[in-house]
Amino acid sequence: MRQFFDLQHPFFLPVWRRLATVAACLGWSGLELALGNPGWAAIFAVLGLFCLWEFFIAWDDDAVRARAERD
Repeated sequence: MRQFFDLQHPFFLPVWRRLATVAACLGWSGLELALGNPGWAAIFAVLGLFCLWEFFIAWDDDAVRARAERD
């Protein structure tokens, strides 16, 4: 199950992809909130915050680069 949510993947090495993913999730959360859907807004906000954590706080650039070279 961990591989399904593996955000430490070489696909996300470029910073712009990580930023775009976080912005899309949080932006969608804002849209859902503006449309009056607080449940979906909360789901996308949690998803965006999880991505923010994984991409910018828990991100291990050296390990991801080593994985990219290994694969």
